[in-house]
Amino acid sequence: MKETSLQPTPDAKSPAGANIRFIMDGATGNMIHSTVPPSQINRATVHATVSEFWFILEGEGEIWRRDRTEERITPLRPGVSIDIPVGTAFQYRNVGDQPLTFICVTMPPWPGDHEATHLEGAV
Repeated sequence: MKETSLQPTPDAKSPAGANIRFIMDGATGNMIHSTVPPSQINRATVHATVSEFWFILEGEGEIWRRDRTEERITPLRPGVSIDIPVGTAFQYRNVGDQPLTFICVTMPPWPGDHEATHLEGAV
């Protein structure tokens, strides 16, 4: 069994550009806390082997997602959850004047930044 506490400062930057703090890791996945500063647009990305679930805590943003059959832009605000299945292109941004914060769960565990490929996004 594990337990952790959210640290006050970021541990790293995500490949897309968010400030991240590591929360939990395990054999089946990882959990991070992400922060996107006001007006920041993150890099469009696609993952090779990892799927993600997000839960928005604070702020206002939007995320563009595209897979083989669908493309959409989803508003991100507190209480909203989204998924990013493996192979889905995505790009997100903070459209508010406060930080956009969310919890992100990756499955399987994040293998390293080589997992993410950058591409042309919607913005």
